[in-house]
Amino acid sequence: MEQVPIRFAPSRARDLLRAALLATGLIAPATGVAAEEESFTLSLAQTRQLAVLALQSGDLGLAVRAAEGLLQANPGDPFAHYVMAAALLQLDRPEPARGAAARAYRNARTGPDRFGAAQLAARAAYVGGHPTLAQLWLRRAAIHAPDRRAEAVVARDYRVLRRQNPWAFRLRAEMRPSSNVNKGADSALQIIDGVPVTGWLSGAAQALSGLIGSADIQSSYRFRQTRDSATSLAGRLYVQRVALSAEARAIAPRARNGDYASTFVEMSLRHGFRAGPRERGGTAAFAFAGGESWWGGYRSFRYARLSAERDWQLGATRVDLRALAERRFMARYSVNDARILEFGAEIDRPLANGDRLSWTLAWRDTDARHPNGTYRSASMRLGYSFGQPVGPVRLSVGLVLGWSDYPVFWSGGFIRVPGGRQDRSAYGDVNMLFSRYDYAGFAPMLRLRAGRKDSNDSRYSMKEFSISLSMESKF
Repeated sequence: MEQVPIRFAPSRARDLLRAALLATGLIAPATGVAAEEESFTLSLAQTRQLAVLALQSGDLGLAVRAAEGLLQANPGDPFAHYVMAAALLQLDRPEPARGAAARAYRNARTGPDRFGAAQLAARAAYVGGHPTLAQLWLRRAAIHAPDRRAEAVVARDYRVLRRQNPWAFRLRAEMRPSSNVNKGADSALQIIDGVPVTGWLSGAAQALSGLIGSADIQSSYRFRQTRDSATSLAGRLYVQRVALSAEARAIAPRARNGDYASTFVEMSLRHGFRAGPRERGGTAAFAFAGGESWWGGYRSFRYARLSAERDWQLGATRVDLRALAERRFMARYSVNDARILEFGAEIDRPLANGDRLSWTLAWRDTDARHPNGTYRSASMRLGYSFGQPVGPVRLSVGLVLGWSDYPVFWSGGFIRVPGGRQDRSAYGDVNMLFSRYDYAGFAPMLRLRAGRKDSNDSRYSMKEFSISLSMESKF
């Protein structure tokens, strides 16, 4: 049987530990040993027991030496790495402690062992001043959480870290098969105010089916914070690409996937602060953003936006008001050279049965150089979220109603629509979060969306059905 030599010098703690070792039979009384240093030899199993006992009694130096002895016998021993990490962390050495915890995680063979090692690495990262790294280790811990209670502990710790960490990151990726990737018309026949127009719509102007893929990456840094306010700088990159189906290519042979690609980048500065009576939990914020948008491989426009937000609590109901002013410039087409004003409101209320009801209103006024880009629009969304899971699914549903009016509109660029163009739309969505099938705290979200838009110019009447799959964070 392989054995490990252990040495320790006398002290009150070590004397107490040695007495415990003698009582448990891990060591025999020493003979012929110098008073200033005592030595004994243990088996690997006894050394493991010694390491645990040393940690429990606070003899961290002995715990480190016991771990070193185990690692001499087996450099990949996850237990030894864990003991080393725990002792070093208590000795206020978080960096080497995190390294030892990481090695314990890599070498662990069971889920519970990896869960414990990941939690220890997260604590070491946090103590060492690396909250983002601590969040990543908590994500790893969530993968191996042995039960719902352990998962809830990880989620709670993650939320605490998210509030404390000046850095915030968000990544959302989605794949969405759609019956109308280009927002095309229902049919090839164009009808304006009930009167057929001579000629037919091109294939590219009709609804084309395909697959839409998108990625939304956001990051922010909170560089100033007080008890009642916070200021942060953020960046965002959104990329959407389309793959046309074979049916779509048959309808529009000249259409290319890149014709429907969109990208935009944005930088923003935001200052938020407490507002109103504290008992209402009110906050307010101002933000300035600037960015650039591309469509079909070409720059569409650049923009600058100023926005404001105010929310507060009315009993159990949360009220949120928003306003923004945006200027688009350096536009490729004059319909995008525009000034925009927008106002919105959202009311969110929990119900007695644990469900939630939300109501969102939005109004937009756009004034562009080209009349086709000048319009007013309004929308309303009614949302309902179920508090209790339906089987393995957390379910929410929504209904969106919209209206828009273009006072002067030229259809196809040369046909003036009498009285302008008016659109009405209705869409419904069903959102299913499979919270029980998560990985690292991310669960699959399946979203079904269907609806139609009716216009007095049939070129803009359309129907759409889509199914999207994305990953959403549970915490």
